[in-house]
Amino acid sequence: MTPKPTAVKARVASIPKSAIETAKRVLQIEAEAIEGMIARLDARFEKAVELLHACKGRAVVTGLGKSGLIGRKVAATFSSTGTPSMFLHAAEALHGDLGMVTTGDVLVAISASGETEELIELSEAAKRLSVPLITLTAHPRSTLATASDIVLDIAVKEEACSLNLAPTASTAAALAMGDALAIALLERRGFQQDDFAALHPRGRLGKKLRRIEALMHQGDDLPRVAASAKMPDVIYEMSRKGLGMAAVTAADGRLLGIITDGDLRRVMQKRKENVLGLRAADCMTKNPVTLPRTELAAAALRVMEEKKITSVLVVDQAGRLQGVVHIHDLWTLQLF
Repeated sequence: MTPKPTAVKARVASIPKSAIETAKRVLQIEAEAIEGMIARLDARFEKAVELLHACKGRAVVTGLGKSGLIGRKVAATFSSTGTPSMFLHAAEALHGDLGMVTTGDVLVAISASGETEELIELSEAAKRLSVPLITLTAHPRSTLATASDIVLDIAVKEEACSLNLAPTASTAAALAMGDALAIALLERRGFQQDDFAALHPRGRLGKKLRRIEALMHQGDDLPRVAASAKMPDVIYEMSRKGLGMAAVTAADGRLLGIITDGDLRRVMQKRKENVLGLRAADCMTKNPVTLPRTELAAAALRVMEEKKITSVLVVDQAGRLQGVVHIHDLWTLQLF
């Protein structure tokens, strides 16, 4: 049962102030942990990006425990931003899954201590396979760091845990460094919206990145009339296609104007002569709003809402009509 507003307010008001203060302290410590890494960025980060960019295989991210969970997310971010990647559980790798790693890959290990036995053993196996190793660790002189080709420092002053035990600030730092690598690689590859859309065909992100060419009405579904068409034919075309409008085009396909349900009402109110005797050119709105077929669906919806219109015509560079997008087509995507 949905609680009444008063009940919700009472529950929020009952939260101890100390809990809010704890949250502020945790967020402050984690923010400082991430900010502290900025000053320590150096040529090693550039080398790591270059190594991953030149990789012919995959970025194989590995770790154990909380570092392993962060590694899964880092691998997923790599993959979704154009860097082929996979997560390899360090313990499972030593019991057969090492076969997933091949020459041409780059191993990215995450270990706060740098002394995780499974990762150290895995680093030795990587050397036998001639697989380079990038390590994210809080201890640049650890055993794992010493065995690595590149070491990225993710040390933090303290954990956000009040006992200074639970991995909190350290995992936030590792995740942030992984994101930094992924975005640096994205920019190095020249990864664009089209590339992102290709990797996210479904879900909210995919919908926001869809092009209107995938949604527009075209061909026989496109309401269109000639400038010389009589109004009964215009009204018939509008009714038959069911979009509440008709595009007016020249013989060569160039867009001349648009006639909407609103245009028809305004013409009937202003003209006293027989409206049915008029031509499409007499009733159309010239220079209607248009977009190229490559425009994003989200941008098209924004234009319609700003202009307070229900349809946008799609034209090519020569101004020839290619299609029409109706606001209902965009609402069904639930873009916002």
